[in-house]
Amino acid sequence: MERISTSQHREPWNKGKLIGQKAPFKLKEIWAIRTRLQMAGRSRDLALFDLGIDSKLRGCDLVKLRVRDICHGDQIAPRAIIMQQKTQRPVQFEITPSTREAVGTWIKQAKLRAEDYLFPSRLHNSPHMGTRQYARVLEGWVKAIGLDASAYGTHSMRRTKASLIYRRTKNLRAVQLLLGHTKLESTVRYLGIEVDDALELAEQTEV
Repeated sequence: MERISTSQHREPWNKGKLIGQKAPFKLKEIWAIRTRLQMAGRSRDLALFDLGIDSKLRGCDLVKLRVRDICHGDQIAPRAIIMQQKTQRPVQFEITPSTREAVGTWIKQAKLRAEDYLFPSRLHNSPHMGTRQYARVLEGWVKAIGLDASAYGTHSMRRTKASLIYRRTKNLRAVQLLLGHTKLESTVRYLGIEVDDALELAEQTEV
């Protein structure tokens, strides 16, 4: 008998999915999600959301943060530096007062120690939240405020503050540093602006 290859019947992984750059959150959407999480008393999710926005970290770096990465003793630091998994380059980010409050509340509630992962996994075979779990949690936030979940993803979190800073300052070099990009072109793609316009702006903002 002739064998039929199963690969002929395999559906592509991206069938029915919107592929491409995910949209950053707008200010009103940030506040809508934050307010819902606060009202629901979901301290872990609030800390994850606020820190994800502030840090602009990739999901793989965010879920692997340990308490000691952002704390000095019992205090949440106003700034933190971590080594990025993808580029093996350090990146610094600011932790705003509201985020420090949310993260501090979560640490106390979860009774986390300095060496603990900031967002432990609820699965026994993983020490920290995985990127897929992070994506599912984010999808829940998006749907809760009536947005199309297919238009947003974990990179929406990474792009949000960078987009807001760019709109306010038009300083590409600053945004490049904040995102930890090695190439300006990567920052341009993240912001979704034209390359020629971006290079012209970058030249204007160089010192």
